[in-house]
Amino acid sequence: MTKNSALTVFAGAALAIGFATTPATAESPGAACLWAGGVHAQQAEIVAGGWDFDCGTDPQGIPQWFRGARSDRADTVPNPGAHANPTGEFSAGALQFGTDYMDYCVGSQLIPGVEDVFVAVPGGRMLYWKFAGPISQWRFENAAARPRAGGSASQCYHY
Repeated sequence: MTKNSALTVFAGAALAIGFATTPATAESPGAACLWAGGVHAQQAEIVAGGWDFDCGTDPQGIPQWFRGARSDRADTVPNPGAHANPTGEFSAGALQFGTDYMDYCVGSQLIPGVEDVFVAVPGGRMLYWKFAGPISQWRFENAAARPRAGGSASQCYHY
């Protein structure tokens, strides 16, 4: 067996058992996780909203936050809330409290986004906020940080 064919066999075996043979990128193992635009290395641990999170990867090697146990420790990262599309700002699995950005209408009734918590989920090449539970699942550092509903039913159009 030549040196080049041995290398090819090794690379093929490495891929078959799940090892990356290329440098880390945003879509490969070893890539950092994002939280509110901040970059966190693989295996980093953070605290947000009363939860522990660990940076890891999903089965495809995409960076992802894994929610752990409840925590009474102070937040270690900024938490702007689900105020815009999470793509480029958060990695999948990140949790944020709702904001007016998440408001929606049912007929002429406004459902305020500030009453819920959302998780970043992948969809194609983008991330989206998905309902994850009631706002009671999020611990705010102080009462002033909790957003208040700012919309009204007049924002809803009923045809």
